[in-house]
Amino acid sequence: MAKLSVATPQQSRSGDPQLSRDVSLVRGGPFYRIQEAIRLLTPERWNLGRRILLAVGVGWVPLLVLTLLFKFDTIGELLHDYTVNVRMLIAVPILLLGQVMMENVFRMIIHHLREAELLPAPEQAKIDRTIGGLIRLRDSFVAEAIIVIIAYGNVAAIIGAQKSAVQDWALGDFGWGHYLSPAGWYYALVSQLIFRFLVGLSLWKWFLWICFLFRLSRLDLELVPTHPDQHGGIGFLGMSPLAIAPTIFVACGAIGSTWRSQILDHGAHLMNFKIDAIVLLLIMLIIAMGPLVFFIPKLGRLHRQGILQYGTLGQLHSVDFHKKWILHRAGHEEEFLTAPEISTLTDYASSYENVEKLQPFPLDRGATVALILAVALPLLPVVLAEVPFVTVVKGLLSAMK
Repeated sequence: MAKLSVATPQQSRSGDPQLSRDVSLVRGGPFYRIQEAIRLLTPERWNLGRRILLAVGVGWVPLLVLTLLFKFDTIGELLHDYTVNVRMLIAVPILLLGQVMMENVFRMIIHHLREAELLPAPEQAKIDRTIGGLIRLRDSFVAEAIIVIIAYGNVAAIIGAQKSAVQDWALGDFGWGHYLSPAGWYYALVSQLIFRFLVGLSLWKWFLWICFLFRLSRLDLELVPTHPDQHGGIGFLGMSPLAIAPTIFVACGAIGSTWRSQILDHGAHLMNFKIDAIVLLLIMLIIAMGPLVFFIPKLGRLHRQGILQYGTLGQLHSVDFHKKWILHRAGHEEEFLTAPEISTLTDYASSYENVEKLQPFPLDRGATVALILAVALPLLPVVLAEVPFVTVVKGLLSAMK
């Protein structure tokens, strides 16, 4: 189990890579410890392939076996059940892959935070205490127990769902009414638990990261308005949404699979989900990018102060330059081209331009594109359920002109 190494001021200022590796908001908790105990993973390796095979083997293969044994004539329906297969064969592997991605993004940002020396020694001690508290929450049994309870919370709704929303492979006809088949029961009690627990676990880790960012935004960071990233030196925080992008992809895929089934099996139309899709996009953007809002006040103040401070210095330097080379240049024209003031003024103008361009929202373009794709790609099959692929391609090409 990962442990927090509390840094001394000297360690903090040196950006010790080992210290960054020791901090993890992902590797921990009862579920992680169980996997570690049965050697599904180790502190050094995620063993992703082995864990994906086990998850699919437990979550999907029994559905196939039970359907073959009890409702052989509906095996084709199971194999073509888009909703089930998206969750168990696509979403579950992506969620496990997302744990690795989340771990890498969190550690990369924490390491860079130390390496860039953005935290003075007293503030470093504060953030170390914050990380210590978050690691205790990460290891909480109660948190993961609540996730399991929530995951099972709507099992009753699944069991009592409208029969029109359940495929025949999951139903059993016993003469007095429709009830779930053995495969249906297994899907409700086991397969869905695996899917929902992994989603809940990812959201829990993301909540811990939100807490970290909130606390970080309240510290006295050593920000510079002329930093070339145009975010005062914390532009790297804009990569945070990459950590939650796989979970968002999965959530949109699960919702999209339901919409697709409604279109193909129950006569719904694509435009019926227009408002829902817009709301979904907004919710996902808020979940992923909302935590970066914490830094807007700090960067806004930095921008205003930078404009005033660098504007004052620029005024003084420009006045001196004007007096020397415009008002009193007579007899010194030949010295103008080699005067150091020219390059100094040019360099200062470049610095002031960085101050002017400083953006209060630390947005990373690559992370933004990844986030949009994480929402859009899983919803593409919903569009294709009603609109031919060729028509979609033509529309995209027309939009690019």
